[in-house]
Amino acid sequence: MYIEALILLSLIGAGVVFLAPNRYAGKLAFWLSLPPLLVSLYMYAIFDGSGNALLDGDIAFETFGEWLTLGQYAINYHVGVDGISLPLIVLTTVLVTLSILSAWTPIDDRQSQFYGLVLFLEASLIGVFAALDFILWFVFWEAVLIPMYFLIGIWGGPRRKYAAIKFFVYTNLASLVMFIGYLGLVFGLGDAVTSTGLPEVAQALRAGQLGALGPVGPEALAFVAFLAMFVGFAVKVPVVPVHTWLPDAHVEAPTPASVLLAGVLLKMGTYALLRFNFTMLPEQAIALAVPIATIAVISIIYGALLALAQSDLKRIVAYSSVSSMGYVILGLVAYTVYGVGGATFQMVAHGLISGLLFMTVGVIYNETHTRMVGDMSGLADKMPVTSGVFVAGAFAYMGLPLMAGFAAELFIFLGAFESTVLPGAVVFTAVAMFGIVVVAGYLLWAMQRSLFGPFRLETDYELSPAPLHDVVPLVTLVLLIVLLGTAPDVFFEMIRDATHPVLDFGGDL
Repeated sequence: MYIEALILLSLIGAGVVFLAPNRYAGKLAFWLSLPPLLVSLYMYAIFDGSGNALLDGDIAFETFGEWLTLGQYAINYHVGVDGISLPLIVLTTVLVTLSILSAWTPIDDRQSQFYGLVLFLEASLIGVFAALDFILWFVFWEAVLIPMYFLIGIWGGPRRKYAAIKFFVYTNLASLVMFIGYLGLVFGLGDAVTSTGLPEVAQALRAGQLGALGPVGPEALAFVAFLAMFVGFAVKVPVVPVHTWLPDAHVEAPTPASVLLAGVLLKMGTYALLRFNFTMLPEQAIALAVPIATIAVISIIYGALLALAQSDLKRIVAYSSVSSMGYVILGLVAYTVYGVGGATFQMVAHGLISGLLFMTVGVIYNETHTRMVGDMSGLADKMPVTSGVFVAGAFAYMGLPLMAGFAAELFIFLGAFESTVLPGAVVFTAVAMFGIVVVAGYLLWAMQRSLFGPFRLETDYELSPAPLHDVVPLVTLVLLIVLLGTAPDVFFEMIRDATHPVLDFGGDL
């Protein structure tokens, strides 16, 4: 019942905060976010799973109950975790607590509604990573859109309505495409499955039980379903060329929402790609390995080049996320332990690093009231702690050894380099590695212009030290990034155990 406790604690917290007076909402939300965080950490501490929840039935903290019946298909309440989903649940609870703390300074309007939506978002995200029935999973998947739409549309910047609508339309249409693709597989399996459960469908597909759907043969059906799900999830990741909603959403969103958007919501797309496309349909993934790897490296290089052309710190970090998610796709398509495991580890590492950088930009904006690199310089003298954290986050993004970004990218590069199912793996890996050079270029430029040199600020605001509740989340994230960089087996060992079954059919170990 641990997963139910996580979801219910978040939902109850959301309800309580919604009803609380604004002046108490922020602190109340912080304290109410601690029980889900502690439960997730306890789940991590006692976790002893060693397999994959979809493929070999080794499901930790599992709960199963009958829910609905539609024709021959049972829709069940089925939740559980393995070494892939548990780290993402822990990441969610950590970032929600820290983002609430970081919101105390910038959020001064409709506070009870803001923090209530954040806690509701937490419950939905936990459901996405824990649900093992497709319909249940889809309910949580769509529920995530609701709070994020309002967080952007109400508390965002001048173009918040445009950004919120664009975010909702892009991701909702993508969900429809993905939904059709998965149901096509379910119907194509016919009597081989009796529910919409992810483990049952995955195992039936692995056993070669997919049949024809009307005039569409099994091979064509699998191919079309793979493409439909890939497109649907690629928008959420996002990858080039369906990435254009992300910078607008980040720039207009309030900083705490940007932290959760980059830190967790983008991982929904890569997590779903791993669970659905690369776990259920490995033959199709291998057949499309070159186009998928091409999309990955284009996203890496093009996202980095777009970041290089920006002058808004938030846009720089936003486009960095497009580049970083390209590494995840490359690791997945490699179909090796280090490739798939590294891709999953990168989801966690990028969640922490992007959250750190967005929080840092938010603290800088709180004090300077500008995010434009050209409007500031010499901030290191006036804001030494914030500037030091910015430098740490930037070097983590660049893959500095002993930080989480280095471990994640090292795993991915090793896995991609040794791939036996990706033609030209060495070339793809080399091009992806070049992306780090571009990343270093724009981050070093941004740091040099904004942090160093003589102090100059093109606004009338006087700088003051950042309050403690702004500094604590930054320092916490830096420590977590260093922890994962120096001891990656904190998560990588359980991730590796959960990825082995994925590779039994998809490629060499």
